Amino acid sequence: MEKRLLHIILMCLTPFVGWSQSFNEMVANMSEKSLPLVNVDVEIDSVSNKYFFPGTITLSEYNDSIAAVSTYNCLVRHRGMLALSLPKKSFSIKLVDEEGEKVEASLLGLRCDNSWILDAMGIDHLRMRNRLCFDIWNEYSSTMWDTKFGNRNGTVGTMVEVFINGEYNGIYCLSDKINRQLLNLRKAKVNDDGSVSVKGLLYKGISDYWSTLTNYHEESTDSVVWNAFELQHPSEYPSLQAWQPLMDIIDFNSQTDIEYFKAHYDEWYYDDNLVDYWILLVAFGITDMPYKNTFLSTPDINFDHRFMLTPWDMDACLGRGWNGSSVPDFTTVHRLDYFAPFNRLVIKNINGFRQKIASRWFELIETYLSPANVENHINAIAQRFVESGAWQREYERWKNTRVRIGRDIYAEVEYVTNWYNGNLSNIREHIDTWREDYDPNTSITAHTLTSIYNYLLGIDNTFYEHLDINRDGLITSSDVTEAYTILLDSKQ
Repeated sequence: MEKRLLHIILMCLTPFVGWSQSFNEMVANMSEKSLPLVNVDVEIDSVSNKYFFPGTITLSEYNDSIAAVSTYNCLVRHRGMLALSLPKKSFSIKLVDEEGEKVEASLLGLRCDNSWILDAMGIDHLRMRNRLCFDIWNEYSSTMWDTKFGNRNGTVGTMVEVFINGEYNGIYCLSDKINRQLLNLRKAKVNDDGSVSVKGLLYKGISDYWSTLTNYHEESTDSVVWNAFELQHPSEYPSLQAWQPLMDIIDFNSQTDIEYFKAHYDEWYYDDNLVDYWILLVAFGITDMPYKNTFLSTPDINFDHRFMLTPWDMDACLGRGWNGSSVPDFTTVHRLDYFAPFNRLVIKNINGFRQKIASRWFELIETYLSPANVENHINAIAQRFVESGAWQREYERWKNTRVRIGRDIYAEVEYVTNWYNGNLSNIREHIDTWREDYDPNTSITAHTLTSIYNYLLGIDNTFYEHLDINRDGLITSSDVTEAYTILLDSKQ
């Protein structure tokens, strides 16, 4: 209660500069507490999500008592799916020179690149969920191969205030993108005979349908879109050669028997990456993944067909759904049970996969996923929003839209932190049972038999590892027989 009161006092004491001020006026009033300012000059009524339109982007950051301003020519279009229906639009930005040729630059200290995102975060009552999840993901997970960017397997970004043609448009997150350069994927090679040799691959899930990695329709492979996925690299060479590796991994997930899958799954996936990804989605309650909003990548398919997972677009999490509505229910450990390869690895506990999750889980909730670390990240961003006056401007600009943010950002902060703490407690009850190393020869009791019967009768559908007595990845009547044998032997 005292902390909440201090937050309210802080908001009241923060000088407020109205959102009606122009970009130039805001630049003139910048201070050390200001968020960076971004102005996009473009014929905004012509901008759509299909085509890029020419414009300029100007960025101002307060450094050493002055506002440092830089301007670039650029191409602009809207981005997103649901976001397109919201009045506050997100933008894709590509930097170009005066002739329209590609230019790379480091914006606001982020990596040098050509393609950028201005994320409006329009469904997010906190205006930071996606950035928060990426920042923490980057702390504990990394690529499975070396890159030029510290093995980073996620975006980085910074909060800014955006203007369109000099008029205030609210808080955005300027971030880089998941692309070939970031993940160090090899370029396709055009051979002397004009044929193309595909090397590095990057697929992005773009739909809920057919995105479980367990099945697909027969569709043309001459398009950058195939079933529920988009070919991000090499996007200029859609072909059977480019799409076949994704077909192969889906076939492996769905067409192989359990023994073959168990013996070979590590030829298709990275254990550490799968574990980290599972924990991310379950800990933060991310509802719009997988494999929509997920990248699958491999640096060179000619040498290794293992695929790595990279998250994307994590606005729907931490107690809020895809449209910004409240989702008070906590996550369950069955969150990914319908998605390959988790539908086998977790459910059947192949090669002790549940124990791997449990070991990593209890490591992370004491460090990067601890309530204290998550709350510190949230409060650091919220404090910048409040002290800069950006939250007050955001509220005044967008308070009457479909996703209504609150005047007091700390009300949503409290909702999120309470939800997160409750979710960790809920999940822990189940994962506690996963990390125990059961020895069937010493742990079988009459209660074990009762638990197996309850599972078989559907009274308790939870798959507990210690009930799989014969270690075949299933709980069946054979486990009853095996348990009786062990009990009888122990009494002789």
